[in-house]
Amino acid sequence: MARGQQKIPSQQKNAKKAAEKKKSQDADQKTAAQVALVHICPVCWTQMPDPQTFKQHFESKHPNSPMPPELVDGPEPGCTMTTDQTLNDGT
Repeated sequence: MARGQQKIPSQQKNAKKAAEKKKSQDADQKTAAQVALVHICPVCWTQMPDPQTFKQHFESKHPNSPMPPELVDGPEPGCTMTTDQTLNDGT
């Protein structure tokens, strides 16, 4: 009989702990996702995680708007060609 009386509060206590743990995990995932979105489109304020995605977004969604300065600078990431290779056509 005593175990039956202990079971109900124990279940309630465990359910409360599980709910708190789940709530804290959800908050951690949301904040981590927010931190990863570092590039913000100046036209539509959409957030993007990396410059390549930002550039693709800007070229496809805002073709008539001038390119933001952070996207204009330097070669594209992953580009291995130097300026000598692009200018030299073999003649």
